[in-house]
Amino acid sequence: MASTSTPLTLPVLPLDDEVVLPGMVVPLDLSDSEVRAAVEAAQAAATSQPGKPRVLLVPRIDGTYASTGVLGTVEQVGRLADGDPGALIRGRGRVKIGAGTTGPGAALWVEGTQIDETVPEPLPGHVAELVKEYKALATSWLKKRGAWQVVDRVQAIDDVSALADNSGYSPFLTTDQKVALLETADPVARLKLATQQLRDHLAEQEVAETIAKDVQEGVDKQQREFLLRRQLEAVRKELRELNGEQEGEESDDYRARVEAADLPEKVREAALKEVDKLERASDASPEGSWIRTWLDTVLEMPWNERTEDAYDIQGAKAVLDAEHAGLEDVKERITEYLAVRKRRADRGLGVIGGRRGGAVLALVGPPGVGKTSLGESVAHAMGRKFVRVALGGVRDEAEIRGHRRTYVGALPGRIVRAVKEAGSMNPVVLLDEIDKVGSDFRGDPAAALLEVLDPAQNHTFRDHYLEVELDLSDVVFLATANVLEAIPEALADRMEIVRLDGYTEDEKIVIARDHLLPRQLERAGLGEDEVTIDEGALRKLAGEYTREAGVRTLERSVARLLRKVAAKHELGEQELPFTVTADHLRDLIGRPHHVPESAQDPAERRTSVPGVATGLAVTGAGGDVLYVEASLADPETGAAGLTLTGQLGDVMKESAQIALSFLRSHGAELELPVGDLKDRGVHIHFPAGAVPKDGPSAGITMTTALASLLSGRLVRTDVAMTGEVSLTGRVLPIGGVKQKLLAAHRAGVTTVIIPKRNEPDLDDVPAEVLDKLDVHTVTDVRQVLELALAPATNEAPAEVPVAA
Repeated sequence: MASTSTPLTLPVLPLDDEVVLPGMVVPLDLSDSEVRAAVEAAQAAATSQPGKPRVLLVPRIDGTYASTGVLGTVEQVGRLADGDPGALIRGRGRVKIGAGTTGPGAALWVEGTQIDETVPEPLPGHVAELVKEYKALATSWLKKRGAWQVVDRVQAIDDVSALADNSGYSPFLTTDQKVALLETADPVARLKLATQQLRDHLAEQEVAETIAKDVQEGVDKQQREFLLRRQLEAVRKELRELNGEQEGEESDDYRARVEAADLPEKVREAALKEVDKLERASDASPEGSWIRTWLDTVLEMPWNERTEDAYDIQGAKAVLDAEHAGLEDVKERITEYLAVRKRRADRGLGVIGGRRGGAVLALVGPPGVGKTSLGESVAHAMGRKFVRVALGGVRDEAEIRGHRRTYVGALPGRIVRAVKEAGSMNPVVLLDEIDKVGSDFRGDPAAALLEVLDPAQNHTFRDHYLEVELDLSDVVFLATANVLEAIPEALADRMEIVRLDGYTEDEKIVIARDHLLPRQLERAGLGEDEVTIDEGALRKLAGEYTREAGVRTLERSVARLLRKVAAKHELGEQELPFTVTADHLRDLIGRPHHVPESAQDPAERRTSVPGVATGLAVTGAGGDVLYVEASLADPETGAAGLTLTGQLGDVMKESAQIALSFLRSHGAELELPVGDLKDRGVHIHFPAGAVPKDGPSAGITMTTALASLLSGRLVRTDVAMTGEVSLTGRVLPIGGVKQKLLAAHRAGVTTVIIPKRNEPDLDDVPAEVLDKLDVHTVTDVRQVLELALAPATNEAPAEVPVAA
């Protein structure tokens, strides 16, 4: 342990923010007045004392003297390396500073006591281990600095105090750390402190070296990559010059491309931000690939490209009439749209509130009526580009809005791709089969279409992939659907519904003659002068070989007919030119499949027995006739009640209950044997049992069938009916009148009964159909029965059919 002894009186040599430990030899500049005063005072005192002049080296930190100083001897006075006067002073030992005193010279004198720092021998085991550890740490640090000579000097120090004070030469120690070493009198404690300081420094140095190594490796890699890229550019340049190519033909300078492109301001800003990211990203980074693909997509979009609309209204109408027969509603709507566009353009109102004059139409109708081909005709009439987007079976919302571009294989949505494919911002986009869009865990595409088809929103449509606003307000959207009810209500509300209810027989003949026959002649390899089909054959094909709202089956029948003629000619069985008449049809394509009830033998007609009535219905394929059969069960074998068959929906089942209830309560006034309805089971059947059926419009048909069954009076063969029935016998309105009347006309029905409140719907029915139909509008079931049931004969009433 250290002890104090030997009182001393010494001049003070202050060291500003410096610390000298015992054993250190330091040169001091005598130009400093305080240093010169202390040295001169020591020299003056040495004249009366043996030995070298002595001073007290005291650290002065921020103007405050330390409590411990170092006894120093002035070894030599002369000039320093720079020529200034100086003194060489060696630290000898620690001195505990006491009170001030007087002495020669201008220096400050103090009294002090020298501290005894000897450590008894031999060294304890833990002190020896500490000495060994310090020497090992010091040696490691010195070797890293290349100070091999100092290593031997440190290894030669055996004194604990001297070894601890040797760390005063360490440049990494702060002034506070050196003061702490100075003021630690116990040599062992001081050596522990010096060891800890050295250990901490080596740990920091190791971390710093690791960081520096990593940074250097990164810099080296970047420099190497930079050099290789420069070399690659030079090689490409040489290859271009060798092949005679221009400098910028295959350039990847996206910044120049973006600045040269005609982009909207916000799109340009977004593109330049991505170019900045691309320039900072490495080619090996996947982000670079995403950015390049995105920039290519943005640059390929026709941001400011628009086709000029053909404002020749008469010419547009002529184009529509030439390419499609019938469909007057759609033609009128397109003509109106072009007329309004023309007037807005003439008055400089092309853009109002950021929105342009686009249109959103929904063409709803059965298959084969020309909804899809109509889109091309509309684009042709307007002079616009046409793009078809098939939505049938689409279940992923990203198909409409696009994928986030961080996904692998991300693409913009179908709407953006359609605009890109069209090459203009105002194409005609046909959204085919919009009622077939599904939804699952990946989202609801129909919900994504809400913004696309909303004229109030689609001028700022934002695709998930592009993430910039796209103006769709100038696009004409034509959506096609077979069933309006399958379209979500919110989506249907955003579209203008145009119904295509099918063609009349006369329209089918015109379409077959002007459009289908020339196309199929070309596909069959026949000339127009080689095979002709007269109007009678076309009428029979449309009326008896096909029964549909559209013309697809009719076209297939015409194609089959022409194939038969071509095959017979190649076999030498038929000479050309040849005219196909109605009499040739059976020999060429077989017997007709749809013979009207009125054309059949009276005994073979469905309504040849009581209890069968003819109704009208609407399906996804258009209008159709619907037969209703009723029978009563034997009271001894059948249970009372109502049985319904034919795969009926809940609404239709309720209509049957209402019809039965009405007859039970009003049968007496209708002179019907209603007692049978109470005691015997009633069975109502709708043939074509594999086809689901629903809706209230068969109400009067079921009532008529039951009334016919009970009265024994037949239902007239030429009568078909549709209408909802109430418990009081009122006939209520229904939908689909036009399609139902077209179906009645196709089936050969001549008399149709509809509700009185559906009379305004007759305005939509073609005049040639109304001329051939005797349409009765009724308000009560009693009127229906008077019109539909044949008069009673004088013969005995027919036996009521009994169900087995």
